[in-house]
Amino acid sequence: MERRVAEQLRSALGPLGLEAHAFKVGWYNAVLQPAFHLPYPDDTLAFVVLSTPAMFDKALKPFVNKERLKIIRDPVDQCVFHHLSRVKEKFPDQRVDVMFDYEMLPSRKPKFLAQTAAHVAGAAYYYQRKDVKLDPWGKKKIFGVCIHPKYGGWFAIRALLLFPDIQVPFLEQPAPVDCVSTEEKRIELLEQFNFHWQDSRYRDIIEVKERYSEEQKVYFATPPGERFRLLGLSQ
Repeated sequence: MERRVAEQLRSALGPLGLEAHAFKVGWYNAVLQPAFHLPYPDDTLAFVVLSTPAMFDKALKPFVNKERLKIIRDPVDQCVFHHLSRVKEKFPDQRVDVMFDYEMLPSRKPKFLAQTAAHVAGAAYYYQRKDVKLDPWGKKKIFGVCIHPKYGGWFAIRALLLFPDIQVPFLEQPAPVDCVSTEEKRIELLEQFNFHWQDSRYRDIIEVKERYSEEQKVYFATPPGERFRLLGLSQ
């Protein structure tokens, strides 16, 4: 069942520059405090959805051109919502719950921790302070960051798809690719991400096979309120 669902998602999302990686809810809940647990049985099938560099041209631009008059909030969020809503329709006999990266609970906690989901699904390695043995930062707050083995930091985690009626007790957990394997490189990555994230150098911590186009870099570097203009939209 998991394989069939994964193939359907791959055929629906791949042409849009989106990836879906399977995991069990129990893998996610096992590494988090109870306050962040997903409220499903441990064997529930879930997928974390990533956007790759190709998403900008394959999904966002066509969506903007077609739905120009209907875009009233963040165009990328609205584009992903649109396409995942259509994906749900491909599973008429299944309940499919969708959580988006921008959604919050009433407690103001995020509905899910995106980087943890990507890590447990084997999609991208979540490098954190604990992955550095000789910590050089003292009392500074250091945030972790996911690195994709193909795209480095040139990707984003957009959503979860959960299939509450599909239990996959025998699904095997893939390990994420540890592509920033030296202590020196991990320190460099976390330094760049925490203190120089605007220049995007952390995204190229490994040799990447594909990165954002110049147009896409400008788009995401522009304050959200001004991005509408870049797409030819009025706010």
